[in-house]
Amino acid sequence: MNSRKDVRILLVGEDGVGKTSLILSLVSEEFPDEVPAKAEEITIPADVTPERVPTQIVDFTFQEQTEEDLEEEIHKASVICIVYAVDDEPSIVKIEEFWLPRIHKSLGENSRTPIVLVGNKSDTVEDHSMERVIPLMNQYPEIETCVECSAKTLKNISELFYYAQKAVLHPTGPLYNSEEKDLTEHCKKALSRVFKICDMDNDGILNDRELNYFQKRCFNAPLQPQALKDVKSVVEKSVTDGLKDDGLTQKGFQFLHTLFIQRGRHETTWTVLRKFGYNNDLQLSKEYLFPSLKIAKGATTELSGQAMKFLNFLFTKYDKDKDGCLSTTEVQSLFSTCPYMPWGPDVTNAVCTNEQGWITYRGYIAQWALTTLLDVRRTTEYFGYLGYSFITDQEDTKTAIVVTRDRKQDILHKQSTRNVFQCNVLGPKGVGKVRKG
Repeated sequence: MNSRKDVRILLVGEDGVGKTSLILSLVSEEFPDEVPAKAEEITIPADVTPERVPTQIVDFTFQEQTEEDLEEEIHKASVICIVYAVDDEPSIVKIEEFWLPRIHKSLGENSRTPIVLVGNKSDTVEDHSMERVIPLMNQYPEIETCVECSAKTLKNISELFYYAQKAVLHPTGPLYNSEEKDLTEHCKKALSRVFKICDMDNDGILNDRELNYFQKRCFNAPLQPQALKDVKSVVEKSVTDGLKDDGLTQKGFQFLHTLFIQRGRHETTWTVLRKFGYNNDLQLSKEYLFPSLKIAKGATTELSGQAMKFLNFLFTKYDKDKDGCLSTTEVQSLFSTCPYMPWGPDVTNAVCTNEQGWITYRGYIAQWALTTLLDVRRTTEYFGYLGYSFITDQEDTKTAIVVTRDRKQDILHKQSTRNVFQCNVLGPKGVGKVRKG
């Protein structure tokens, strides 16, 4: 699911290249007889756009606007389309000599605002202009794609604005390094976390059952047997060690996403990443990690039944030797999808352990219960890292938390629904307050 509320597309370029005609042809579905110097800003409702996001399209011309107007519009834009005429060489030269430097001046060299090159008037020539702009695309990573179109014949008009919208909602830059022809390190790290969460039995491969569950959760449809067979065939032919015991390895999983991106199917990878909480910067969003919880004064927070099932699943998954305890190595493996460990070395002094100092199931649950009571945001944060929503088929981590009623109500009714109580142990030093037993 995309969290973006709208997309604002800005069209810039030299006078006479057809910016205004492109907008009017999209709206009226026919080439206009008369073309004004500038089109009025238009808004396309969400229900008629492929990505279900409201889209504003903005025209710019120096005939009626100033440098200050351009500066303002560049900063407001979600994506910038630089329009040139395929039959007008100077308009192509201006892309590199004026428009790209002008955009960089406004937004900075490291701007994340995507750019789409638009070659209009394709009906006037037989040859493509791609060989002229491909070097620019290789030189400027912010250029998402190039589209040749014709406002006169309506060729690729809808596609142009679709690709502009797609450049915002499914950007290439965070996922893929065009120069190295490989996934970015941030993307690899994110997909590694996704793989580990989906590897339900923790054996290092995704078997057919795990791949089907992944497909259903991310795309709301099962993976058909023939499609699964085809996917494995592609991986087997293309990458060494992509398959193991007829299952998909992490290397094979990342190869598939590289292939999707190289074939222009960025939305496939973005759909997966957003299902697992990532925003356009490939960071886990605050909404994903810290959902809004209403906790009244006097109330406390506890783990729900769904949360207990999830914790039981995790314990079983990472207790590799099935001894009913989590060793130091197993705890590290459990939290390998998290940016840092939530428990310090002193945790073994606070919960039940075996003779080797390894955390028992009872101690493991107790630690989570304590965390939820004292710092519920920490619980939802780590449940997010660990894939609670994906594993339990829940919208967010709020279902992992039960908010109790005000303690005054318990006292009034002389009964409590709480399962976790905070007790303060008092006494002089040396009497054994902190002794385990």
